[in-house]
Amino acid sequence: MVSIVSLSNTFVLILSCFLSISISVSGRPATFLQDFKVTCMKIKLIPGDSAGTVTAFYMNSDTDTVRDELDFEFLGNRTGQPYTVQTNIYAHGKGDREQRVNLWFDPSADFHTYTIMWNHHHIVFYVDEVPIRVYKNNEARNIPYPKMQAMGVYSTLWEADDWATRGGLEKIDWSKAPFLAYYKDFDIEGCPIPGPANCAANAGNWWEGTAYQALNAMEARRYRWVRMNHVIYDYCTDKSRYPVTPPECMAGI
Repeated sequence: MVSIVSLSNTFVLILSCFLSISISVSGRPATFLQDFKVTCMKIKLIPGDSAGTVTAFYMNSDTDTVRDELDFEFLGNRTGQPYTVQTNIYAHGKGDREQRVNLWFDPSADFHTYTIMWNHHHIVFYVDEVPIRVYKNNEARNIPYPKMQAMGVYSTLWEADDWATRGGLEKIDWSKAPFLAYYKDFDIEGCPIPGPANCAANAGNWWEGTAYQALNAMEARRYRWVRMNHVIYDYCTDKSRYPVTPPECMAGI
């Protein structure tokens, strides 16, 4: 089963059998927000042999087939192998936009900050202030963009050894249980639901400012470094799945 334990300001997810759980951040009811920047959470991932596990931090509109969703999914590994983070984006019910990045540090050794910037201009996934993924708002090109639905913030720790590690070749070793992931310093800013009706459309919100409408020069350099050195999978270049490149992949940063 999965348990939630509070250690002062740190929360722990514990996976100890073939079950998964979806909880709100810090064990509180999910906060639903529309149009916001979230400095998601500091997370310390499962150490050692974590193959077959997935630790996730994500946003979801909870609207089933028309859901919007923004995912950080940390894919477990055998001891000594790189930890992979998979990001995915659902817009108007359409997902299958996976990208995978091998992290350049050991995320189980200490806490690191994982952030999602979501505004009317773009969505950016950050790892310790390094952008690893950008998804632009290209509604003018008829490309779906998640902005019409509020999303809640959740975390999960679950067993997924049919796909998570080396495409399912590496199975979870239950003799290594329990598997522990630690969370702390959750920080979120934006427009709460329910809340002021005009909040999400307010161009004066700080996260809609010029500095947050595109990557700055330093962020762009860091982003290119990640893309050149650490990306191991990108649906945009997977011709077996997408013989025609998806239109959002042509938008750049």
